[in-house]
Amino acid sequence: MNVLKPHKKATIITLLANGISHHEISRKAGIDRKTVRKYALLHNVAAITGQEESKSPSPEQVATGEAATVSQNPPPRPPAHARSACQDHGPWIQSQVQLGRNAVAIYQDLVEQFGFSHRYNSVKRFVRALRKKQPQQFDRLEFLPGEEAQVDYGEGALTLHPTTGKYRRPRLFVMTLRYSRRSFRKVVWQSSQEAWARLHEDAFRYFGGCPEYVVLDNLKEGVIKPDLYEPELNAVYAALLGHYGVVADPARVGDPNRKGTVENSIQHTQNTALKGRKFDSIEAQNEFLLHWEETWAATRIHGRAKRQVEEMFQEEKPYLKMLPESSFAFFRQEIRTVCDDGAIQVKDSYYAALPAPLHTLVIVRIYDNEIEIIDPVTLTIIRRHPKSQRRGSFFMDEKDRIFNPSRQTNYLFARAAEIGPNTKAWCKLVFEDQGRPGQRRMQGMINLVRKYEAVHIEAAAAIAVNKTLLTYHIIRRLVEDLAGKQQKISVKNEQSGICQSHQLIKSPQTYAAFFDLHAAGKASQTRH
Repeated sequence: MNVLKPHKKATIITLLANGISHHEISRKAGIDRKTVRKYALLHNVAAITGQEESKSPSPEQVATGEAATVSQNPPPRPPAHARSACQDHGPWIQSQVQLGRNAVAIYQDLVEQFGFSHRYNSVKRFVRALRKKQPQQFDRLEFLPGEEAQVDYGEGALTLHPTTGKYRRPRLFVMTLRYSRRSFRKVVWQSSQEAWARLHEDAFRYFGGCPEYVVLDNLKEGVIKPDLYEPELNAVYAALLGHYGVVADPARVGDPNRKGTVENSIQHTQNTALKGRKFDSIEAQNEFLLHWEETWAATRIHGRAKRQVEEMFQEEKPYLKMLPESSFAFFRQEIRTVCDDGAIQVKDSYYAALPAPLHTLVIVRIYDNEIEIIDPVTLTIIRRHPKSQRRGSFFMDEKDRIFNPSRQTNYLFARAAEIGPNTKAWCKLVFEDQGRPGQRRMQGMINLVRKYEAVHIEAAAAIAVNKTLLTYHIIRRLVEDLAGKQQKISVKNEQSGICQSHQLIKSPQTYAAFFDLHAAGKASQTRH
């Protein structure tokens, strides 16, 4: 028998004398129950307290009829079918549970509204029984060959990073065909919208065809704005799927079971192929994943389908869509504002965006060798430009320039020709003599038409061309003199009362006809 310290012995004897069970003494004092039982027998305390357990009565107890009085330790629990104290209020409590209320609030209302006199634990047990959920039922999804593929990201095996020199886990991309469970696996260090799209293209090329639908999670690389009815895909991903004739079907937010096939494929890859492995490069890990898929994953017997994965893939492959002849042209899409000069800036270079209005937003798609400017409303291509290979380059046609000295010269010549040939000749002489700075004099010459008649400007230009007078101020004085003389003549005629034309004065043609008529009459009288 274990020898206990005196205070331990006193504790056991005192607790036994007070009717405490052996189990409770063992728990409180930290003493084995066998030791407690031995001390109880040694000091003859069990007979007094009646705490000694007995699964079957002794022959003496049977003979004396004391078997029925042997106490059980611990006391028996009430039967499972015992009536709850909350049974009378069951419907009301159930309605409160459906509202999301907790047991404490329900207990307080029972006391105040129904005079409930039992303890809170009764309510707590009753509410706990009501909240037991039935196991969730899942549908068994079945798809036709080539109908659907599922994609998702996971974590790859530890790989030596080329920059940091430390082992890190890259991102593991997996695309799984839903019918055959054949998978494409590839690891990348960083993910982006373009990387996500390129991984899809690699998967389509690996399978030798495209499924009709692709189910994905609502990650930012694929879905910009998750929405139950109209999710918005990122532009690069949407354009790639359109190029290959595939339709995206994003899963609902918080519903990973919709793409359970690829979830299982990722788990299978991590637990079987990559568990406990390390790679010196990401290329080595991708080579191993390809080898593992061809050697082990594709040749396995699928647990639920009970068929070989490769065999099912050969059945599915003819139903995949044919790949287009050309690969997808990847681009980066950005938003730019049209500046005051009608151009946009894209990575230290400038491109004409007209006819897009100034200070409006346009969509820019940046390819490897060109850029496209797209109207954000109609999504039509406004302009195309070759991509700049030098910083500070400016791509703009002459017709796009709001002001250009060379184009301005031709504009001034055209305006001068509208006034007259002498005016245009004078402008050409000025430009030949002074070059582009002479545009100011040409502009002044043309603006004289705002105040003076074109006939006076043309007459002054003829004098200036004849005498090679190329100064604007001389031209202006000549025009003013000609206009002034004409004005003086008009004033003099008005003062003298002599008018060349009036409603009472007949035209010279009328007098000529009258003269011809009477002259002919006199000639005939003379002959007779």
